[in-house]
Amino acid sequence: MKILANDGISDSGVEELKKSGFEIITTNVAQEQLENYINSNNVVGLLVRSATTVRKDLIDKCPGLRLIGRGGVGMDNIDVDYAKSKGLAVINTPAASSHSVAELVFSHLFSCVRFLHDSNRNMPLEGDSNFKKLKKNYSKGTELKGKTLGIIGFGRIGQETAKIALGIGMNVIYYDKFIESVKIELDFIMDKKISFELKTSKLDNLLTDSDFITLHVPAQKNYVIGKSEFEKMKNGVGIINAARGGVIDESELLKYLDNNKISFAALDTFENEPTPSLKILMNPKISLTPHIGAATSEAQDRIGIELAHQISSILSNA
Repeated sequence: MKILANDGISDSGVEELKKSGFEIITTNVAQEQLENYINSNNVVGLLVRSATTVRKDLIDKCPGLRLIGRGGVGMDNIDVDYAKSKGLAVINTPAASSHSVAELVFSHLFSCVRFLHDSNRNMPLEGDSNFKKLKKNYSKGTELKGKTLGIIGFGRIGQETAKIALGIGMNVIYYDKFIESVKIELDFIMDKKISFELKTSKLDNLLTDSDFITLHVPAQKNYVIGKSEFEKMKNGVGIINAARGGVIDESELLKYLDNNKISFAALDTFENEPTPSLKILMNPKISLTPHIGAATSEAQDRIGIELAHQISSILSNA
């Protein structure tokens, strides 16, 4: 049976699938050519990440397709319910990339509280001529220890983010409609463990009490953070979005960055991907990455292996 990994798959995932007798195709097929390629090559499984979309029309036109897999968490690029109604298996890898995304959140956080995102822009341009001025510009950094991190959405990624925050001495509060309380366990070397019991807060309390806010929610029809939410936040708060584009109102974000209500923002996802707003891209108070939350070698290995195991279990026993 042939599996098309249209947006790529790790070598470890390929090897696992080959061991189970599958033929893996890693050719990147253009979106408009997918229907013809899948049908002419008798592909039974289609694996995608965020680049390829799998909508109703493609599903209808590929009757031989039996499985759709998403390497990662969010499946807003797949018509999941429709695919399932047509008898297709739809899978993803919700646990595989959680730690990688959480580490990216803190890469942004550490960078922003010490102005590294802006310093890295300006030092190559002015470091030799305005060294003392730049040093003064970046002289009022902030330590994360003792500060409060508010986490909106407390699934796997939110909880992994909380672990890092607790590990460096931050206070953690979270808001989640579906998770009332959670036991967070930190694992250290020499088999040392520490547990924390956390309970959900009201969203308004999180907005008013947090020094930094990070979002870990799926794609939404409406903004999670808009004008009314920005108004409730502390002056000087920092905000991070490594979840999905469209959960923050970017036009309002720019306004609150301009009036210094928001001290900085860090964005890995954008309202208009893959062409983010130029105003967002050029704003010196925003730390930017191009949707790379799961883009570590370790996460990609875990994703590939987890997909392979699920595919083998579903298709080999069908």
